[in-house]
Amino acid sequence: METNAPTARRSLATEAVHAGREDLAGLGLHAPPLDLSTTYPSYDSRAEAARIDAFATTGARPEGPPVYSRLDNPTTARFETALARLEGTESAVAFASGMAALSACLLVRGMKDLRHVVAVRPLYGCSDHLLSSGLLGTTVTWVDPAGIADAIRPGTGLVMIESPANPTLAEIDLRAAAQACGEVPLLVDNTFATPVLQRPAESGARVVLHSATKYLGGHGDVLGGVVACDEEFARQLRQVRFATGGVLHPLAAYLLLRGLSTLPVRVRAASASAAALAERLAADPRVLRVHYPRIGGAMVAFETAGDPHEVIASVRLITPAVSLGSVDTLIQHPASISHRIVAEGDRHASGVSDRLLRMSVGLEDVDDLWADLDQALDRALGRAADRAADRSVDPAVGALSAAYGADLGIRPGVRTEAGR
Repeated sequence: METNAPTARRSLATEAVHAGREDLAGLGLHAPPLDLSTTYPSYDSRAEAARIDAFATTGARPEGPPVYSRLDNPTTARFETALARLEGTESAVAFASGMAALSACLLVRGMKDLRHVVAVRPLYGCSDHLLSSGLLGTTVTWVDPAGIADAIRPGTGLVMIESPANPTLAEIDLRAAAQACGEVPLLVDNTFATPVLQRPAESGARVVLHSATKYLGGHGDVLGGVVACDEEFARQLRQVRFATGGVLHPLAAYLLLRGLSTLPVRVRAASASAAALAERLAADPRVLRVHYPRIGGAMVAFETAGDPHEVIASVRLITPAVSLGSVDTLIQHPASISHRIVAEGDRHASGVSDRLLRMSVGLEDVDDLWADLDQALDRALGRAADRAADRSVDPAVGALSAAYGADLGIRPGVRTEAGR
């Protein structure tokens, strides 16, 4: 397949359906084929040796038929082509998971002895841990967005941000961040926004990271990661992937390619419901603060006046589980699960309070979702299921809400500025 066939400028919705599939009609096919081969026959070992040498030297995809699936796979290549189109980059390289993708990025820079990373919290908890632990030989300087330029030093290999951030949904000005990086590559985790809501490469990011497990797959049944970037960086990533073995299985690539075709529809529909729920939560005295980004999206975070663990225990339609981006709505308590691995003080300093819940809104009816949240919030406050018709707050609960809100500098029940 011609992985980077030139096409006229097309809308995102059209690219989502057709990118990576342009050759199918000529092959007499309608659905993309699934190639599960681990190895491929070749009767010309001299030519094979030359192709392997070329890959070892350049990291470019081998010309001609595949050699071995750890090096390249036709189904995976289709997904990579499609994702690069959606993100507006030259190339993309897929991995077995989002963490495998991030690890490869760090290794690429580490090979050049550029192991220092400048990063902005919050990040996904495991990303935070990978940087902080030094497991791959990295050191990290944590900064506010305004401090990026001052933190860069000769050994800095990457600047990493996530916007909207996991789990607070805080947003960063991508263009300003890219300018602050100078010659250092900016890596943006775009998992929450997806290319439907923003394309970081257009704002100057050199590397765009996705946990493809989330919105790209969209159905909670496939694990994967992908990096969208320029071809020079992609060649280095392919070499790391070949050496470390963090390859995406072709069946996962097939499912991710299928997921991309409905990505714009799913994200926009779920985002409409998320915005509606954010409005209702912001007006509810049982909720202290709502976090919803200016860019929109299907993620909502909120801090409860009652016990957040009781909300988790009380939902019935919403699924209490980690992960996000599926067609069904998920809710979790970051301080207990996704960000548990981050030190408590660092969690709190980056806005991840112990009362914070993170919700990934799916495609259910918004009124059904609200009904489930409504009863769960009630149970979290220890109130009877049949509340008074005026939905008044118990005085003791109101006092708790007011006190906690005062500590945060907000009034309970009043929506804070979007994106905070």
